Amino acid sequence: MCAAQEDCDVVYSLAEEQDFQQVLNICSGDAFDGLDYMAVTFHRWLQEPGRLVFIARMDSRVVALESALLVDGGQTAVFQGLRVAPDLRGRGIAGALQSHVTDYIRHHHPRVSAVRLSRGDRPSPQSLAKYRLVAKEAILSLCCEAADLGLFVAELRSKLQADSAPHGPLTLSQQRAETLILTDHVVSNLLPGKTIINDWEPLKPVEANLEVLRRRGLTWIVDREFEPTAVSLCTTPYAVPYRHDALHFNINIFGRSLASVCAVFLAQLEALLPRLRGYLIFYTYVDPAVWSGLWQICQNNSNVSLFKDYWEELVLETDL
Repeated sequence: MCAAQEDCDVVYSLAEEQDFQQVLNICSGDAFDGLDYMAVTFHRWLQEPGRLVFIARMDSRVVALESALLVDGGQTAVFQGLRVAPDLRGRGIAGALQSHVTDYIRHHHPRVSAVRLSRGDRPSPQSLAKYRLVAKEAILSLCCEAADLGLFVAELRSKLQADSAPHGPLTLSQQRAETLILTDHVVSNLLPGKTIINDWEPLKPVEANLEVLRRRGLTWIVDREFEPTAVSLCTTPYAVPYRHDALHFNINIFGRSLASVCAVFLAQLEALLPRLRGYLIFYTYVDPAVWSGLWQICQNNSNVSLFKDYWEELVLETDL
């Protein structure tokens, strides 16, 4: 099959374990600002229930990858992980692969009625016209040596002490977190667009998605046990190619109270401190209205700096 008006045939197939090195070959070292997760996730993705991982080949060479995770009880496909070989970008290969994945899902999973994805760039008006905007989060991206994070945490603790609640933030068990995230209070008042966003993975707050969240090994922290004003979840830190000893982790915080957002942000960092080493790059996703306030609180003398200026994650959806 030909794609992107290329002379060479593009052959599509489901990815296999032996494709790993070729997949890494199409992931340039500076992709995602040096935070490419593919080396960590590829093997797990192949084993994950409900996930389809496709590759495109030209002349036996892997030139692109796309994955789709079936969520919302099999009604939605979340597209993740699009990669195209650097020397072949701009030739329509990505669009052709996504069209193949979409056709495969239509044929093999007819219950899927929508495609959802997250974008961190600024899509063109033409691109946005193809989707409806589900949710938006602002990203505060910070970086530092792990040795400096303790000083940063101490600074934050000192600044926030006067505003701290009597009982402070609370770390939830998995069972309690799953119960809380589906309550009307959290869904209606805290979740952006009534969507659970873990890192770049947007899910509807329905029971069918709890198993997906369970597999992620998240740490859940709220500002208070009953009717919280901030709910946060944090990924397990993982190695990235930015530096030989670099670790990356993501904190999603749902809520619009700056004091509560700051409290759970601090609590997440405190929980992580004992197991962090090397160089850290961490993204915190918040409501755009509280980004500037959180960044102001994060001004410090501990060598923790912005990794990137203000930017946003957009969650988009379209009918299949």
